Parts: sequence; C-alpha cells; structure tokens
Amino acid sequence: MAIKKVGIILNGVTGRMGTNQHLVRSILAIMRQGGIKVSDDLTLMPDPILTGRNANKLQALSDKHSCEKTGKLKFSTEVDKVIADPAYPIFFDASGTLQRAGFVEQAVKAKKAIYCEKPTAVTTAEALRLAKLAEDAKLKNGVVQDKLWLPGLRKFQLLKDQGFFGKILSVRGEFGYWVFEGTGFDLPAQRPSWNYRAEDGGGMIIDMHCHWRYVIDNLFGNVKAVSCLAATHIDERVDERGKRYRCTADDSAYATFQLDNGVICHFNSSWNVRVRRDDLLTLQVDGTKGSAIIGLRKAWIQHAGSTPKPVWNPDIDQPINFFAGWQEVPDNAVYDNAFKIQWEMFIRHVCLDEPFRWTLREGAKGVQLAELSLQSSKERRWVDVL
Repeated sequence: MAIKKVGIILNGVTGRMGTNQHLVRSILAIMRQGGIKVSDDLTLMPDPILTGRNANKLQALSDKHSCEKTGKLKFSTEVDKVIADPAYPIFFDASGTLQRAGFVEQAVKAKKAIYCEKPTAVTTAEALRLAKLAEDAKLKNGVVQDKLWLPGLRKFQLLKDQGFFGKILSVRGEFGYWVFEGTGFDLPAQRPSWNYRAEDGGGMIIDMHCHWRYVIDNLFGNVKAVSCLAATHIDERVDERGKRYRCTADDSAYATFQLDNGVICHFNSSWNVRVRRDDLLTLQVDGTKGSAIIGLRKAWIQHAGSTPKPVWNPDIDQPINFFAGWQEVPDNAVYDNAFKIQWEMFIRHVCLDEPFRWTLREGAKGVQLAELSLQSSKERRWVDVL
C-alpha cells in the first residue's frame, strides 16, 4: 500500500480548542488510526507542523503529544518560512480572528489549500474578500463548521429524512452556561478574556451566530431575516493575569430568525446562564407530526400520537410528568469526532478532488448573519438577510 504524506501547517493551535479538537482529536487521531485509507492501494497520512509565536508553548505541545505512532511533532515560530515551504500544501489557521487575514493572504500567495476556524473575519466585507482571494487564485478552501457532524444533529437529520416531523414549524435553541467572572476563590474564568473585548474580536454574536447560520441553513432552511437584541450583562471581569478589565463585547444574544420556508427559529445564547436542560446546547424542533429535543450527542422525540393533552390549572400541582413522554433516540451508528470528520473530508478534497462545499464563502455567510444581528440590535428592528 502506498502511503502519501500530506504536509499540513497547523497555525495557532496552542489555544484550548486548537489543541484539543484540531491537533489531538483530529490530526493526531487520524495519524494514530493509520491515516485515511482511500483504497487498498492508497492511504493519506497527515504530516503536521505546528506554527505560532510562542516557542515554549509549541515545545510543550510537541513534548506532550509526540509518540511512536506520530513521531516527533515538528514546530516553528518562523511562520512565514513554513508557509513558503512547498512540503506543506495545506495551511490551517486557528489564530485570533483579527490576525487571520494576514495569514490567509500569505497562504494564498504561497498557493496553499486554506482551511480556517470560524469566524473568518469580523465583517462581511473582509470575510468575502478573503474568500475571493482564494477563489481568484483557484485554491481549495474551507471553513470549520463542525456542529453539522455532532451526533445529536445527525440524529435530527435522520429523523427529518424519515419524515418524522411532518411540517416543521419552529426551532427553539438554548445555548450557553455560566462563565465565571474570575473573581471567586479558586474559580478562574474558563474562557479567555479576549472573548469579552470587542476590540480584540470578542463577542457572543460574532462567535455563535456564525455557528447558527450554518446549522440553520443546512438543517432547517435558509435565513431570510433576523431580529436580535445583544446585551453585555456583566460589565467587568478578571483576566488571565488577575487584573480587572472592562467588558466591551456582548456576552448574550436573544435572536429570532425567519426562514425562507416559513420556519421560525429563536436562539438564546448566553455566557451568563445556569444550565437546567439536557446539554449546553439544546434545540427543540416542533412539527405537525412530532417534536424532538436535540442535544450535542443525544436526542429525544415525542410523536403526535403520544403527545399529552394538558389543561391549564395553576391551582393544583401539575399532574403530568412531561419528561416521561419523550423517548431517547438510540445510537444506531458509531459517531466519530465532528472536527475529525470534517478534517478527513477536507484532506480528501485537497488530495482526491472530492466535493467539499463548506468554503470560505460559506463561512462568510456566518459573519454576515453576525454583522446583521448586531445591526438589528443597534437599530432595534428586523433586518433582511440577502
């Protein structure tokens, strides 16, 4: 069997998400499984190099994750030099949003296939400019849209394909959890401080509405209008150095999306909410024939035939156990890591020219929805999504 090495630049993966999801659970997992088997005659094997500004962090990652199956993980702080190296045809960027454009521009000049974390930019114009750069250079490109391959959402798609819902009427999304302010004893914030500073590219809307765009477009229908209220509920937090700072970005968003097929989606997104639901993200999908509660990994359904008939009476305890009327959807498949699935698809796209529709232009749609959501909040009105 021929093993084809595929050089991949992993830029900016020293952060939590980059390390855990892209390096460890995707690229290294692919290497440890023996690569991507295309046929009995060909296997695609990632050959990564880590790049970034902090040599100590890169060295620590290399030391921790190098092993017999992956070999010694290479790394370099000379990003420009590595991007120019033809041994690495794929460039992946998980650096800060505000730094992404410069790296993408370098990668385009070096004729790399480009894969990026979202959001690709903080404005639609900039996201579209980066997409056009790659398109004009005829380079393969993609953006991370991982939630499409989560087990819960895959179970929803299966139910939808089977006609379980009948006509889908509405979707109610609840996302978030309590992010500690960093002021409590032994309770440091579990998210980086830049997330709460607009000048550093932070904010709930620019972070999560990019996700909601591709989730809604792919699963429920195309977004045609948005009404959104942004809020900064907590105006001061403590950063990684123990210093107080002013929060300048929205930490919560309350949005309603109208879809072109008549479905109404309402999503509450907040880092200031204590969870009493099945998961950090739940979607309630209601249809004429049935409903579902979709979590990250699990799903529960209630068919029209098993829907209870409650009667409003606030003077007595509720006699119906509403939770008992829902049935959990079984795991009828083996679910791989969502990031890893998309990584394998992108590598196959680059090496085998297989289809890959989650491009930088698709990613720009998420930035557009975030920008229009902020506009809606500022102007306190519905905004059309064109």
